[in-house]
Amino acid sequence: MQKLNQTYINTVVRKALKEDLRPRGDITTNLIADKDKIIKAKIIAKQDGVIAGLDFCKTAFKLIGKESVFTKKISDGKKIKKKKVIAIIKAKKKTILTAERTALNFLNHASGIASLTNQFVKKISKKTKICCTRKTTPNLRTLEKYAVKKGGGHNHRYNLSDEILIKENHISASNNLRDLVKKAIKTKKIVTVEIESINQLKQIMDLKFKRILFDNMSSSQLKKCLKLCKNKYQTEYSGNATLKNIKQISNTRINRISVGAITHSAKSFDTTLLFR
Repeated sequence: MQKLNQTYINTVVRKALKEDLRPRGDITTNLIADKDKIIKAKIIAKQDGVIAGLDFCKTAFKLIGKESVFTKKISDGKKIKKKKVIAIIKAKKKTILTAERTALNFLNHASGIASLTNQFVKKISKKTKICCTRKTTPNLRTLEKYAVKKGGGHNHRYNLSDEILIKENHISASNNLRDLVKKAIKTKKIVTVEIESINQLKQIMDLKFKRILFDNMSSSQLKKCLKLCKNKYQTEYSGNATLKNIKQISNTRINRISVGAITHSAKSFDTTLLFR
């Protein structure tokens, strides 16, 4: 998995800034006569939630103006209330005006994911983990999986080379579930097998691997499958988990619930940047 370090942050933020500035820079800010004057601005939360992505936000200002001083008033992973100050920036007017949108885009995106993840986490049993999936924005997976963790969730595999996850289409393509699982076990990788019925479960229950993923099952069917497993495997549920039904799924004592929505459908956190 790619690590969330300053080198990664610089690369991602620099690319976003280039997208915003090509080919002629900030032509509006260039009209301001005293654009080199040092001022202060504050970023304010416009809703309650969980903050994430502050280092991406900070880096946007730093890459535009080395003189910028970014003071955090809260840390990633902490809850914030509406109208509270998230950070204060001291920099040239042109630095703040040019970097503002890119900086807030990263902060709002990551905080939206962290906040939605936290809503799911608060509704479930402590014995169940909320996990993200690979349903992420291209080239922003590391940021989004980081935000999930800051919201109290857990990361699923990072990419296709991390673990083996045998899904419905793999089974259809191979035509033999049992043989496919046997081959997977020989790789010595973590193996997860997605099943959709009790019949599929019975085909592989004597084989030794890590995890069974129950896909789109009703609560009654899921309970029957969990009873058959008898704690032999780590268990996971996926498929249309929502804030309305997540507690019911968790009450089956499933180990993990994967929720694609926490990355692909999280609403952007609402903030504003104002000159002081």
